[in-house]
Amino acid sequence: MASFAAAMSGKPPTVLLRLVDPSFAVALRERFRVLDLLSSGQPLPAFLAAAAAVPDPPRAAVVMGGGSIRADAAFFDAVPSLRCVVSTAAGVDHIDLAECARRGVVVANAGKVYSTDVADHAVGMLIDVLRRLSAAEWYVRRGLWPVQGDYPLGSKVSGKRVGIIGLGNIGSLIAKRLEALGCTISYNSTRPKDSAPYSYFADVRALAADSDVLVVSCALNKETRHIVDGGVLDALGREGVLINIGRGANVDEPELVRALLEGRIAGAGLDVFEGEPKVPAELMAMDNVVMTPHGAARTAESRSDLCERTVANLEAFFSGKPLLTPVMLP
Repeated sequence: MASFAAAMSGKPPTVLLRLVDPSFAVALRERFRVLDLLSSGQPLPAFLAAAAAVPDPPRAAVVMGGGSIRADAAFFDAVPSLRCVVSTAAGVDHIDLAECARRGVVVANAGKVYSTDVADHAVGMLIDVLRRLSAAEWYVRRGLWPVQGDYPLGSKVSGKRVGIIGLGNIGSLIAKRLEALGCTISYNSTRPKDSAPYSYFADVRALAADSDVLVVSCALNKETRHIVDGGVLDALGREGVLINIGRGANVDEPELVRALLEGRIAGAGLDVFEGEPKVPAELMAMDNVVMTPHGAARTAESRSDLCERTVANLEAFFSGKPLLTPVMLP
C-alpha cells in the first residue's frame, strides 16, 4: 500500500496489467500514475484491492489480449473506480463488453497498429509451409543433404486458392498480398463486403472445400470459437493447409492435431494456440507444421506504434475527449 500511495502524485491514476518494455514503461510513467501489477510482486486479487484502496483510485486500466486476466464483472467489482479499459491487442475477447456497457466503462483497442505485421506474418507462414522452408533449413543444418540428397518437393504458391475467414483489416491485407503472388482469394465473414472483389462464402465448410489454403484471421467470440472444427478440416482435405494468426480457440486444437496425425490435411502454420504458452506435444515432431509463439505482431515498429496509441487513448480519456480507437459496446 505504501508504494501505491507514493506513486499517486499529481498524474492521472492508471493500472498496468501487462509486461511492457522499458521505453513503453517510461512513456506511461511520464504521463500517468502507473500502478504496475508485475512490479508490485502481488497476486492479482491483492493488487487490485490495494489499487482500489488508495485515496485517488485508478480510473483507467491497460490490459493485454490473450492473457489470463479478464476485464469482467469480478474485475470491475475489485476496482469499481475504473471507467476506461485500454487493450494493447486488436481483439477484445478478454473484455466483457456487455459488462463495460452496463457500468459505463469505455474501451479502446490497438486498432490497426498490428495489421500490416500480422498480414506479413501470415503470408510468410503460408509460404513457409507450402515450400517447406523451415523443414528444409533444418535438413541442411543436420547435415542430411550430402547423405540423403535433395529435400522432398514443396508446393507452388502461385495459383493457390486461398480462403480467408474474417476479411477485416488484417484479412484484407492478407488478401492483397496473396493476390500479388497470383493466388485466387475467397472469404467468409459475418456478411458480404461490397468493397471486396472476392468470392463470398456464407458457410465455412464450403469455403474450406473450395480452398487449397485456409487462413484464420477472425476475432474470437461465441460465434467463431472452434469455427474450424473437424468437419471444416475434412472439407479442406488431404492437400490442404491451415494458417491461424487469429486466436487459438478459433480452431478446435485436438481436432487439428488428429487431422495432421492422420494425414487428413497436408500441413499448418500456427502463431496461436488454445492453451498458450502450452503447445500440443504431437505438433513438435511434425515437419509439416510451422509454429511461432504468438508473435505475428511483434516488430520494433509495431511496438513503438502501440506505445504511442496506448498513451494517446489514455490521454484522450483523461482529457474528456473521444478515444482514438474506440470499441463499440453492445
